[in-house]
Amino acid sequence: MSRLPMLLYSLLISLVLVNGNEPGTILSNPVKQRQLDNTQPVGTNPISKFETQYLGQQNANNSCSHRDLGFTGELQGKWYGVYGDTLWCSSGVTDPNDDPDGFHGLVRDSVSLMTGDPLVVEDLHLNDDSPVRHQLQFVPFNADWNETNTFGFGGTSLVETANGAGAVFYLVNESDNTLRGAGVAKVEVVNGEPTVTQRFGDNGYWWPAPSTPRYGDVATFLDPRSNYIYTWGGAPTSITDFTGAQYVYLARVNAAEAYDLDSYEYWWGQGDGWKKGQPHTVFGPTTATVWWTGQGQFVWSEYFSCYIFVHLSPGGSDVLLRTATALEGPWTPDVKVYTATPIDGGLTYAGVAYPYLDTTGQTLTIAYTNNNHIEVIRVAFSK
Repeated sequence: MSRLPMLLYSLLISLVLVNGNEPGTILSNPVKQRQLDNTQPVGTNPISKFETQYLGQQNANNSCSHRDLGFTGELQGKWYGVYGDTLWCSSGVTDPNDDPDGFHGLVRDSVSLMTGDPLVVEDLHLNDDSPVRHQLQFVPFNADWNETNTFGFGGTSLVETANGAGAVFYLVNESDNTLRGAGVAKVEVVNGEPTVTQRFGDNGYWWPAPSTPRYGDVATFLDPRSNYIYTWGGAPTSITDFTGAQYVYLARVNAAEAYDLDSYEYWWGQGDGWKKGQPHTVFGPTTATVWWTGQGQFVWSEYFSCYIFVHLSPGGSDVLLRTATALEGPWTPDVKVYTATPIDGGLTYAGVAYPYLDTTGQTLTIAYTNNNHIEVIRVAFSK
């Protein structure tokens, strides 16, 4: 082979491998593709010096259950956790670790009041069980929309909207194989407890899962620097290839307009920016903001003067932090701050942050789900 063909061959091979693609996948314009891939890590993560302490498992001081998620948000000066499937412990059990095997009842989501101790929460909306009361469901199902008590409503963080009210973003989950869509509910404090008072949309959701991203099922964050609510969602369920299904898309709305679908803006990538009233119809690295992260939580760090995204490695047990100066990204590479030990071989997932425990940002308390237990760590940063 002469020198010129050899150089062309080498260039072709380098283009084939650009951006981590497998050999044999030739991009039509790989240089442009790489420039427009909004999900690629950029820059240096400022989190380099830290110490992590395992604090223990979180439990309620007035109820007893196994649960997951617990994304935190503020409403009227108090912080609350929104949990997913909440499995009641057996009657009379006060410590989940003493719960006997078997099914004792559940609700598909719940809400609890956070306390100054990240290992202790106060459960809300309790039933009349005796001697130990258990939680009722937070996002109610609606039989008029052909929903039943088996439907899941995977909610992320509570966010304050206006006049003391709030919102929760959720995903209507009919079954393991059927996601109906992503929606928004109005939350008001009733008798001292955050209560869903209205679900929006003709069928209880705004964004149909087969055709639009599931805005809000990955994370929701009220940006204290702009008063915009940012909400991240997974790809439409019509996208079934592994790579395409893992892209995450971003929308936002002024907090005071959260109940108005027409006020939402959608991030179409660095090339096209924000588009008002235009949910994504083009899917992939040019319009997504992150890829394959799992659920997590965003915070603003006063200590580092940037945003931090807390999440776990999908399918793994590493607690990861990435940073950005804008919520649209680009985001830095992840830094691993802890590796959880799965309980009984179960799943670990869903990074949760408790930023209210240290507003200086020099420490960040983090929780995650470990086989239906909430475990908590504290990360102390230094420079």
